Amino acid sequence: MPTMVPTEFSGAVPIDGYGPGFFRVGGTIHHGAVIVTPEGAQPWGGLTDHAALLALAGRVDVLFLGMGADIAFPPAGLSAALEEVGIMAEPMSSPSAARSYNVTLSEGRRVACALIPL
Repeated sequence: MPTMVPTEFSGAVPIDGYGPGFFRVGGTIHHGAVIVTPEGAQPWGGLTDHAALLALAGRVDVLFLGMGADIAFPPAGLSAALEEVGIMAEPMSSPSAARSYNVTLSEGRRVACALIPL
């Protein structure tokens, strides 16, 4: 299981690692798709669950969309809907999204990620 490089997060919850079907966030393993914010992780219904992502409005500026093992485009309209509420969506592979989240989190920025498992 790949692990993430230790960094200072000033009390925010980082992504510690990932593997087939799961993510370890703040020391707790979560199976399936998750949304990760500085406060922790919550289950996510996947790319059709727009409401959970739109609920991040006002709390985050950047959302890394982990699309699984490979980079893929999000469903039509999702990026536009997020942009309308002030969230910039960045689709990438889930491992890249986890690393990008941790780096951006360590910089103290308002960030979240939504991850589809490998």
